[in-house]
Amino acid sequence: MRHPIATETADAETPIRLRSLAAAIASITVVGVAIGLGMPLLSIILESRGHSATMIGLNTAAAGLASIAAAPLATPLAARFGVVPTLLAMMIIGALSFVGFYFADEFWMWFPLRAVLHVALTVVFILSEFWINVSAPPRKRGLVLGVYATMLSLGFAFGPWLFAQIGSAGFRPFGVAFGLVIAGMIPVLVAWRESPVIGARQAGNVGFIRYLWLVPTATAAVLVFGAVETGGFALFPIYGTRVGYSEADAAILLSMIGLGNVLFQIPLGMVSDRINDRRWVLVGCALVGLAGMLVMPIVAASWPLTAVLLFFWGGAVAALYTVGLAHLGSQLSGRDLASANSAFVFCYGIGMLIGPQAIGIGLDAFGPPGFAWSLALFFAAYLALVAARLFRDRSRT
Repeated sequence: MRHPIATETADAETPIRLRSLAAAIASITVVGVAIGLGMPLLSIILESRGHSATMIGLNTAAAGLASIAAAPLATPLAARFGVVPTLLAMMIIGALSFVGFYFADEFWMWFPLRAVLHVALTVVFILSEFWINVSAPPRKRGLVLGVYATMLSLGFAFGPWLFAQIGSAGFRPFGVAFGLVIAGMIPVLVAWRESPVIGARQAGNVGFIRYLWLVPTATAAVLVFGAVETGGFALFPIYGTRVGYSEADAAILLSMIGLGNVLFQIPLGMVSDRINDRRWVLVGCALVGLAGMLVMPIVAASWPLTAVLLFFWGGAVAALYTVGLAHLGSQLSGRDLASANSAFVFCYGIGMLIGPQAIGIGLDAFGPPGFAWSLALFFAAYLALVAARLFRDRSRT
């Protein structure tokens, strides 16, 4: 059962809410910088204390589980206390969690801290994306979300660079992360009066789990993206070594994926604004994802060809998130959109959990080609789902 409360045509002339969009995008970009700084910082500190990669990975996995657990909480909290108060509270909790790692001497303390940090950050992302989605004019929703994805990607990229400048010694990096998150609160405070309102639950409203299926082409898109992004990035260095690339060459190839991510989100978002049914854009992105992985074993011996391939592949695959979020916003509004946005992030977390496992199994079982084949399977499964949905919709008309 779908709830197409909002349509692209009904509000085609809705004015753009610049202050709201600037506030939501600026705040989440600054938080992205803090995350980009904090994630390598925490791993480096744990390694310097003598913890194994397995234990560091286990502690990092707590973030994914915390995100999945937090997703259903975002909408009820925002409905009860308001979007901005909830955002501000979670940003403060996140900032304090960053500082908490500095004072936590025992390894076991890092597990609750990691969980609290990512519960807070998950709620911040869900509510910020909801705010952006409801503030964007329908005919420019793809463009706006493309800007958001681009800024967030730049924030994530700037964080590691900042970490390289300040290092991991002492309180300084933790203080900088704390300050960044607190600074992200300023644009939210400026636009407080323009924040969206999430109404109380109505008698006919569906439960959280049902939102996973209200717009399945969007939620499945982000699940595939979460699986491919997390598993692909985590295991690509191993794939690169087995193919014969140096560590430096493999790292540059990952940068090519990131560069495509940054450069393609706004153009693809604009393309999605000009197409009545964004599912066709999602299909196109998934086809590029599938074709790219089928071709990669063939061109793997050529580093330049692989670099070009991954540049375009990275841009198209990242658009699964951007265009999927825009598609979600075109179908729902109000509390339905907020809850579906929570389900969207929930599916991303599920992808984070299953992606590395599935891709790792493929790499071990079939060697280097198994890496690409495992990624291709995710895109093939998604295309089968969308084809079934499109066929069902056409048969009903």
